[in-house]
Amino acid sequence: MREITLRQIEVIRAVMLRGTINGAAEHLGVSAPGISRLIKHTEESLGIRLFERHAGLFVPSVEAGAVFDQIGQVYKGVENLQVALDSLQKGVDVRLAFASAPSVAQFIAARAIRSIRKRYPDLFIDLNILKIEETLDYLLLERGEFVIMSSPVNNPGVENEEMARGKVVAILPEGHTLADRDEVSVHDLKDEPLIGIDPSDPYGAIVARAFLQEKLPLRHSMRGRFAQTVVSLVRHGMGVALIDEFSVAEVYMPGVIRKPLKEQVDVAIYVVRKKGRVLSNFADYGIRQFRKELTEAHLHWSAAARKNNIKLSDH
Repeated sequence: MREITLRQIEVIRAVMLRGTINGAAEHLGVSAPGISRLIKHTEESLGIRLFERHAGLFVPSVEAGAVFDQIGQVYKGVENLQVALDSLQKGVDVRLAFASAPSVAQFIAARAIRSIRKRYPDLFIDLNILKIEETLDYLLLERGEFVIMSSPVNNPGVENEEMARGKVVAILPEGHTLADRDEVSVHDLKDEPLIGIDPSDPYGAIVARAFLQEKLPLRHSMRGRFAQTVVSLVRHGMGVALIDEFSVAEVYMPGVIRKPLKEQVDVAIYVVRKKGRVLSNFADYGIRQFRKELTEAHLHWSAAARKNNIKLSDH
């Protein structure tokens, strides 16, 4: 059985396009004698004459017409494959769905998505904001590929991987009497109007931990469901709050002052996936960007905290 290689097809097509051996060699960036030898070898091995020679030009022979038709179809298929690969690399007609806890979605998610968009400019991104109790249905029903959470999800159908660790910090409205402190303690905050999240909520329990560690009563003057709500209430002078550092990871936040908390309370951020599900390349890349942005935000906060006062209204 006579066979023809992709390299032979490539050379035959180049001669078809350019009409001369020298032209084909220039098209492929190789030497002319090599092209001439390969054409001769191909004709001999196939037992047919592919080209007629007329005044230095190579013209497809009549008997090889069906061969050239097939070569054209092969190259059309290759071109279509290349277009499909280019589209995939850019994310054309592809969807990436994932979700985030409100605290991470506040600022970190936007930074991660910016990097994803830069790498895949045409990728459709579907970001959902979920509470922890909504995570299982979202993953198990495969509505999205992964979820970023501030608490692990305890279910045999999913797997949790810690991505980063941060700290619980205090936030105050501008002009507050504690604004000049290098750090604040929950003992400083116990008599302040405290804005928080229900401690029966996993996130609320994390930010309330410092009060429990110091055996202080936790008395909220008001509560919000999401970290964004808490930040907004503090900004408008409604009180003070404890919150994870990632929820206030923006440099410019008018009306809010962030302070290190004397009592050390860690916040871990997890990526949660359906067990056994193979993630897309887009999801893998997205997770790497979340990890990068979370790490950079923590390093920035740690460096700024060492310089003491961190006023978020300063740019």
